Amino acid sequence: MPTNLPPHYFDAEKRYREAKTAPDKIAALEEMLAIMPKHKGTDHLKADLRRKIAKLMQSGGKKAAIQRAAMTVQKEGAAQVPVIGTPNSGKSSIVNALTNASPTVAEYPFATYTIIPGMMEFENIQIQLLDTPPLVSGSTLALLPPNLVRADALLIVIDLSEDPLSQMETVTTELSGMRIGIGKPVGQSNEEEIIRHNKKALIIGNKIDIEGASENYEVLDELYRNDFPLQAISVARGTGLEELKRAIFQLLEIIRVYTKTPGQKPDLDDPIVLPIGSALSDAATEVHKDFAANLKFARIWGSGKHDGVMAKRDHVLQDGDIIELHM
Repeated sequence: MPTNLPPHYFDAEKRYREAKTAPDKIAALEEMLAIMPKHKGTDHLKADLRRKIAKLMQSGGKKAAIQRAAMTVQKEGAAQVPVIGTPNSGKSSIVNALTNASPTVAEYPFATYTIIPGMMEFENIQIQLLDTPPLVSGSTLALLPPNLVRADALLIVIDLSEDPLSQMETVTTELSGMRIGIGKPVGQSNEEEIIRHNKKALIIGNKIDIEGASENYEVLDELYRNDFPLQAISVARGTGLEELKRAIFQLLEIIRVYTKTPGQKPDLDDPIVLPIGSALSDAATEVHKDFAANLKFARIWGSGKHDGVMAKRDHVLQDGDIIELHM
């Protein structure tokens, strides 16, 4: 049965033959997998490409491990959130629109070959977004796992101009291959396949302005609204971007707490960022270990109470609270 490979496939094949390093070879093979038509005539070729990718990943040894570690992006800001999705879903455009990063944005697959960080401002805090190489069925780039495993949450970008369910299947399958689950914790009966890392996730339906996109978004919403928050946007039109920022903040389940010294105004530009449910003692620990050890009481503004009311160590804080610590 003929394979009917398109011209772009042979361009990627040429890059594979000319590549000098394992990561470059893997990237080219991933691109070939993404480009090739999906039918029985390509099954043998598809399996061959996957074997080559697996062999390259396994044979990398110490050098590959060093390269992988070097590509790990250190966390900055209130949280680190990778942006993941299939080729041409619009990941790079979203990171470009929300942050100070400048990832490559193109109308062809695999424009992003590495992890690119950018800082998204939300009111008075910054959240680090990571543009990542695309996920394709059957293979996962070796550079992805470190930051995905350590991430505070994941943003899953779905191209609403294409079949949304096949994209979600690819994303969840590839994450499962890294032993990463999304939404509610899940596991397999086989002990080797147990999901080790479960992440909060937000589904972003991109290209909502394109004809037919609304219907695809409704399909996503109906199937996943009980498990994930969803946000429809159009980067091209600038639709829904501010709402997306707030949705990301809410996804992280964090609060901002402000400190003040007696007789002075609070510093509202540099909040302490804590998980929802944190107590006054947790905030004291973030300020200084001496406060954590010797805290007698605090005065608090916010939390629906009268201004300046006294609070004990176990008082649960809310977003926007102002605290004045006393030792």
